Amino acid sequence: MAKYIILDTETTGVGESDRVIQLGYVVLGTNPIEVHNEFNSSDVPISFGAMEVHGITPDLLDGKPICTETTAYKRLLELNTNDNYLIIHNAPFDIKMLQKEGFDPQMKVIDTLRVAKHILPDEEAHRLQYFRYKMELYKEEEKEAEALGVVVKAHDAIGDVLVLKLLLSKLRVEVEKAYPSQNPVEKMVDLTNTPILVKTFRFGKHKGKELVEVAREDAGYLRWMLSSMENLDDDMRYSINIALT
Repeated sequence: MAKYIILDTETTGVGESDRVIQLGYVVLGTNPIEVHNEFNSSDVPISFGAMEVHGITPDLLDGKPICTETTAYKRLLELNTNDNYLIIHNAPFDIKMLQKEGFDPQMKVIDTLRVAKHILPDEEAHRLQYFRYKMELYKEEEKEAEALGVVVKAHDAIGDVLVLKLLLSKLRVEVEKAYPSQNPVEKMVDLTNTPILVKTFRFGKHKGKELVEVAREDAGYLRWMLSSMENLDDDMRYSINIALT
């Protein structure tokens, strides 16, 4: 029977050298539902910007094992088969971080960020905390947390997993509405692997303009973005290349 691993990490930062310091996930498809939530030490110091986001300070990691020696990581390796599903909001980031710890994902991946962008394209934002309030998930999370023995805390790995679990249920309903003849779980996998064609700039000097308009008027800027913006997401990169052809 397939298992569904809803996962989040907290890290020392977002750079190339940064590493995982908290791994949290729940496993659906087991009885009872498994809950894993562990801090781990790292040789990479936690940036102050990261501390501001997740509140994890160096003293909280004193005496903790490295990531690969935690029970959570070892169990994740056991679950890492192509029969199971790995569900993450902004999956490329967390997967990249886990790969630094030697994790080679074999599970089918559902990125709820990309699914949400496909299914709910007109939303003001697609961040997890945005949906927490927009969809009023916060009204349900306390009951959910109590059932799982989870403490709710914004930007904490296991707290975010709980919100993600609730968001997943909402997205599944939306996917069923949009694609009534298809299996919603497999469709979410498909949407995860389907690039999004961005039509309008939401940032920078061309904010609000259509991408095709910018391609006509300022193609050099778009080429600069492709060559110089290291943090340019895959969908924007894909869309710029389309606009420039």
